Formats: sequence, C-alpha cells, structure tokens
Amino acid sequence: MTATTPELQLNNGVTMPALGLGVFQSPPEETAAAVETALRLGYRHIDTAAAYGNERQVGEGIRRSGLDRGDVFIETKVWVSDYGYDQTLHAFDKAAGKLGVETLDLLILHQPAPDRFDQTVAAYRALETLLADGKVRAIGVSNFMRHHLDELMKQATTVPAVNQIELHPYFAQQDVQRADAEHGILTQAWSPIGGITFYPGWGERRRNVLQDATIAGIAAAHDKTAAQVMLRWQLQHGRSAIPKSTNPGRIAENFDVLDFELTGDQLARIDALDTGVRNGPDPDVPRPEMFDRVIPED
Repeated sequence: MTATTPELQLNNGVTMPALGLGVFQSPPEETAAAVETALRLGYRHIDTAAAYGNERQVGEGIRRSGLDRGDVFIETKVWVSDYGYDQTLHAFDKAAGKLGVETLDLLILHQPAPDRFDQTVAAYRALETLLADGKVRAIGVSNFMRHHLDELMKQATTVPAVNQIELHPYFAQQDVQRADAEHGILTQAWSPIGGITFYPGWGERRRNVLQDATIAGIAAAHDKTAAQVMLRWQLQHGRSAIPKSTNPGRIAENFDVLDFELTGDQLARIDALDTGVRNGPDPDVPRPEMFDRVIPED
C-alpha cells in the first residue's frame, strides 16, 4: 500500500499526518510489531503516551521500519504524576530516551487534572519551554473541555496545537470541537471508531457503534466496513484520528480509507447519531489513584 494520508497544518505551521496509529492498551510485547506493520503499510504518524508503558517498543518499531526519523511523526503524552515545571521537563527526557529520539513532533498533557490544575499549568509552561528550545515541534493537550482550555489560556502564552479527546459518532463533543476551533486548536479523536464503547469492564449497557445500523448501511453503499466509514467521517470533518490495533489486518483496514468519499447527506446522518453520552473517564473527575501512578525512568 503506497497511499499517503492527508496532512493537517497545525497552528504553528507544523504539518501532521491526519491518520495515525494509536497504541493505547497495546501490550508492549505486541507494540513494536504493530508499529512496524503500520509504517510498512504507509502510516507516518504514531501516537503513544508515558502512561501506556510502551514508548520503548514504539521506538523499536520505528527503528525496525528502516524509515528516517524525519519521516515519522511521533506524538506522546506526559502523565499527571509528572506534572509541574521541572517534573515535566524531566518527563520529556524520559519519553525521548525510551523512544530513542532527540526531538518529539508533538508532546501533550494527558489530562487536565482539575484537582491540581496549578501543576497542570506549570507542566504546560514546561512544554512551552521545550517548544522554544526546539526539543518538541508542537505542544498540546488531551481531554481538555472548554472550561479547561479557557482557564489554561488565561495563564499560557502558546495556544495548544492539538486537543486529543474521546470522539466517535456516539460522542462527538461538539462544544469542545467548537472551543478548539475558536482557539485555533486541531481536534484529534481518540477512540475514533468507538472502541471505548465496548471495552471489557466499562459496563454492559453501552452500545457498540461498530454495530450501528446507519453506519452499516453507509458502509454497504461504499463496500467498506463500519470502521472505515467512521474514520472517513473523522477525516472529512478535518480532524485527526488515531485508531488503535495490533492486528495486521485491522491496521491495514484502518488505513484503507483514502479511496472513497462520504456524501454530505451521509456525513449528516452520522453526525445525527451523537448521544452526548461519554463512555471514557470524565476529565472533571479527580482520579488520584491513577494520577499518582509513577512513570518509570526506563
């Protein structure tokens, strides 16, 4: 497969491939192979995080691919236990060391952590320093709601380039998308095909968007899968999407979304599926037992 994904221009002029491989919940022992497979298929954007415990394997997969460092857009996230100015500067060192690189293309804060937002702001100031020093090419946030963004921008000097949020047809977060647009922030979708709606342990009453009849009908019309239709929906709305898989067939399927186009009516029908119901963790709920989890040095 030789197709290339569309490039999105961030608010500081850096370009980022719109479609990337996510590695949330990818076991470390499977991550390197998944990354290598994705890059061989044509992906050029990999998203990971300190809290995923697989940054080292992401770096290994990139090296196995044989691609030049400059050909792969690497995105990772600082975990809450590393918030604070000096702590976040050190979090960059930890991440870069595990990934085996000197610079990161995009470094973002993983949670707003409202119970310790002063530390969140200090962490973001560290990202601004890393950006100014050329150690990262762009900075951003994840799971920030409108009020988190508004509070951050009262104290920050650099507008985040990206806000990565739960976003799929059943939970489109239109208000956050509008807030991002007002600030000039690119919206990036995690769980872009609704995987969070049926993760084990997250409740039995959640609806699986992959089985939605509307999406199934649109998929049949294009001879595509439901997942491919949802990813195309994300891209046509100008968002970045980072579907996760370690299955080579699914990794290939998720990349094969560049040869068809949804009609305006089809986009509107998918837009209308939004339930307004969050399926992942609420960013406004403190989770100290998780936030305080220490990220290893190596």
